Amino acid sequence: MLIIQNISYTHASGEQVFDTIQCALQKGEKMALAGANGSGKSTLLKLIAGVLAPQSGTIQKDIEPYYIPQIFGQFDHQTVAQVLGVAEKLHAFYEILSGNANEANLEILDDDWTVEDRCKEALSYWKLDELELNQQLSALSGGQKTKVFLAGIWIHQPELVLMDEPSNHLDQTSRQLLFDFVRTTSKTLLIVSHDRKLLNLVSKISELDKRGITVYGGNYEFYQSRKAAELKALNQELNSMEKTLRKAKDKERETMERQQKLDSRGKKKQEKAGVPTIMLNTLRNNAEKSTSKLKQAHADKIGGISTNLQELRKSLPDPDKLKFGFDDSHLHRGKIILKAEQVQFTYSETNLWNESQSFQINSGERIAIKGDNGSGKTTLIQLILGNREPTEGRIFRSLDQSVYIDQDYSLINNQLTVFDQASKFNQTGLLEHEVKMRLDYFLFDKNDWDKPCSVLSGGERMRLILCCLALGTKAPDLIVLDEPTNNLDLESVEILTAAIREYAGTVIVVSHDETFLEEIGIESVIQL
Repeated sequence: MLIIQNISYTHASGEQVFDTIQCALQKGEKMALAGANGSGKSTLLKLIAGVLAPQSGTIQKDIEPYYIPQIFGQFDHQTVAQVLGVAEKLHAFYEILSGNANEANLEILDDDWTVEDRCKEALSYWKLDELELNQQLSALSGGQKTKVFLAGIWIHQPELVLMDEPSNHLDQTSRQLLFDFVRTTSKTLLIVSHDRKLLNLVSKISELDKRGITVYGGNYEFYQSRKAAELKALNQELNSMEKTLRKAKDKERETMERQQKLDSRGKKKQEKAGVPTIMLNTLRNNAEKSTSKLKQAHADKIGGISTNLQELRKSLPDPDKLKFGFDDSHLHRGKIILKAEQVQFTYSETNLWNESQSFQINSGERIAIKGDNGSGKTTLIQLILGNREPTEGRIFRSLDQSVYIDQDYSLINNQLTVFDQASKFNQTGLLEHEVKMRLDYFLFDKNDWDKPCSVLSGGERMRLILCCLALGTKAPDLIVLDEPTNNLDLESVEILTAAIREYAGTVIVVSHDETFLEEIGIESVIQL
């Protein structure tokens, strides 16, 4: 079905994404592609889809795949019909129905008399009955755009489907429809996703990194168990190597101390025996050379062990190397920080919610805001933060400091470098090398400090925001996260999960990632 042989690809900037990777996908297989942000997962899908061309190697495909991209902005100027690839057929179909059954229109339609019905059925399956086929994609929400592309599978019935983060922006109902499709379809699937529930539905997971593609048989739970076993073995090897290094250093110290004692005794005996000065100098030089050789031998041994240890540490996954150091919120747990009474918001004289919203938020609580696409979750966040005021009702706020991490990571200034972005949040007067040490804690080494923020991946942006928060004078009373796991790789999701678990303040989250919500300890839900 699909064979990838020795594929290499380098960005226009000169950065190599991967080199001579190989992979195969058999008919009917459902495989997910895992890997860190920036490892080239989306690039590989684009190469298979024919959107990009490899610098070397070959991609053998029995059939043309149907490709669902991760980002849809480039399609905003097109209509739903154009995005679905049926605009010409539909135009010809309508022309024929209106009496213009010429040869050109009949050739374009190609006897596909059910094209309009299939489009409507597909859109209806994805709960998009209200959409018109001539509607601009720019007018749709992120979830609706994703569902339009998913509807294309029903319309074209491809045998090979490539999906890049297909559960992004989908509400719970739509996510379940996606899960049902993946579980029951006989089509061949290649999926890039961080969604652990979706990954548990595939039959094979492959991991892409700088070394190439490593295939793990089984779903996400199996992959996780294999990775845990690898990490355990790596940590055991690290512990053993650290013990060996300590022993080597102890041995070096003991040997040098013994040698110095022997040299000192020899010198005293020679002086008592009346050995001539010239001979004493010769013996001293020989002793120093012997000591120097001994010292060099131990240094070489210790240096070799240290190098191996450094290489092993580089193999550790990022969550095991990351340090947070978040301060706790200064508010005592249980204090009322926000109270909403009969709140309503109006767009074009239409109420956003069928019923007015009333709720209370206490310090230290962990709350999820849930609802279908278009139910007003982001608007409610803006009301909570005070960026908007309700059309009806009242909101009482008792917040000193809050942080809003949106889907676009707007706290990051793309015009700044990584170091300058961190320095902007340095409110405690840390010195330059101390800020760089903090960046290093969050996995930004010296090669990243001068990198412009505009080139950072989603996972890197999230880590930089967490670093900026840790550099602040005090922890915020409230952290609000809007679909925080969208576009993050599994490793970055683990990093974010660990950071939020460690934070002792109030958390409000909009997310369709149920696993993430469970792991950060959500206590209550505002249902819209």
